[in-house]
Order: sequence, then structure tokens, then C-alpha cells
Amino acid sequence: MGEKRSVMFVCLGNICRSPMAEAVFNEVVTQRGLADKWYAESSGTGGWHVGCSPDPRTMTVLRDNGIKYKHSAQQFNSEDLNKFDFVFGMDKSNVDSINRKKPSGKTKAKIFMLGSFDPEARTSGKTNIEDPYYDTDLRGFEKCFQQCMRSCQAFLDKHN
Repeated sequence: MGEKRSVMFVCLGNICRSPMAEAVFNEVVTQRGLADKWYAESSGTGGWHVGCSPDPRTMTVLRDNGIKYKHSAQQFNSEDLNKFDFVFGMDKSNVDSINRKKPSGKTKAKIFMLGSFDPEARTSGKTNIEDPYYDTDLRGFEKCFQQCMRSCQAFLDKHN
């Protein structure tokens, strides 16, 4: 067995979108029998929530979809660009923040917007996975879940 390939999902605070993407990715990898080939983490560009559990609405949507998950928020740092093979921002602002942290010279990670792999983005043009943090219900979290599921499946179809 070779070395595992690695992915890092990045959003703003690491309590809504990126932990959801990490949990979804791990679920898809497990369902496909690829858990021995992939490693995933998530982080946030800001440090406000470091050490916190995911937003309860994230956990509700994951549970409602049969996914068990435990996570403690962490902050993205420039070393992650040489630790991971792929780094996914949830929106353009996240990708811009990731790129600003890039050290000079070549890095290991390829940086993408996760939503750029969403097959529905080809027709809608919407590659941002919008932040549902300020929503008052679960709709934004459920939409995030569906986008993450489609995007992770399509990414693995292409990179496995």
C-alpha cells in the first residue's frame, strides 16, 4: 500500500462548511472502500472558533444523513500547503485567503474551490458553497451538504 493522498477543506471559522465537507468526504471514501487511500482534515482561515465543536446545525444535518462525526476546529496555516495534496476553499474569499498564505516557491498542495467539482455548477456557474452560519434554519446547511456530497463524489471520480 502506498502513502495516503490528503485533502484539507477550508472555510472561514471551521464550524460549518469545512467540517461538513470533511465528514462527507470521509463518508464517500468509506462507502467506496478507499479509506486506506485518503486522509482528510478541515480548518478555518480565522481562529475565532479554534477548539470548538461544529455548529449544532452542521451536526444535525450530518446525523440526519447517517454520518457520525467528531471534530475540533483548527486554523489553516501556511504549512498546510506542503502537508496536503489538495486544499479546497469553500468560496472565493477562502481561496484568496489560502493563496495569501502561500509561501514563496512551490508548494505541494493544489488549491481548488470545492464547488468547482459540483456537476450542477457546470450549468449554474455557482461554485461558491455559501456560508449558512447566519441562517435561522437548516436549509443552508442542507444545501451545503448536497453541494459537498456532489463535489466530493465528482472529485473522487476524477482523482482516484
